[in-house]
Amino acid sequence: MVTAAMVKELRERTGAGMMDCKKALVETNGDIEKAIDELRTKGLAKAAKKAGRTASEGIAISYIHGGGRIGVLVEVNCETDFVAKNEDFRQLAYDIAMQIAASNPAYIRREEVAESAIEHEKQVLRAQALEEGKPEKVVDKMVEGRIEKYFKENCLLEQPFIKDPDKTVQELIHEFVARIGENINVRRFARFEVGEGIEKEETDFAAEVMAQLK
Repeated sequence: MVTAAMVKELRERTGAGMMDCKKALVETNGDIEKAIDELRTKGLAKAAKKAGRTASEGIAISYIHGGGRIGVLVEVNCETDFVAKNEDFRQLAYDIAMQIAASNPAYIRREEVAESAIEHEKQVLRAQALEEGKPEKVVDKMVEGRIEKYFKENCLLEQPFIKDPDKTVQELIHEFVARIGENINVRRFARFEVGEGIEKEETDFAAEVMAQLK
């Protein structure tokens, strides 16, 4: 039996509408975890339908970490000025800026990676696999797997979201798109780190950012 308390909990955990939450719980026989997966799947479908729509409004938001050691400026677009002024949208943009500070992506999406860079990475990975003594017949499959890992580490939208590593940044955005009914797009960002390029002691910035959230 689906209760009001279950619907309330699902709404709080997903931000989805009440009727969507109730329907998801009915379809999953009251299993909240499965209902969350159901809503996330539907969110992806809704987001895909809106992906081609023009998003020319939005916000440029900054995040400063460690007393000024790292600074990020990111532009996140939406379709209307109304949504651009919405506090939840601004929080989403801020979270994305924080993600960039912590995870230091090189690109927004994999399509931005030059084919020459991908081929070079494949050559390096292939040489590494052969050096490890892996059989020739499995090397290509290993290289493809490692290239996927490269995208997940270096492309913002494919990185695990620092506040909830069970979802990617892209899934986070899709969930928000499903809630507000507008296309959302991360257009560009800049990340500055004091002393960048100068040899210095390594620091785990992702851990520091997460520590500030506690």
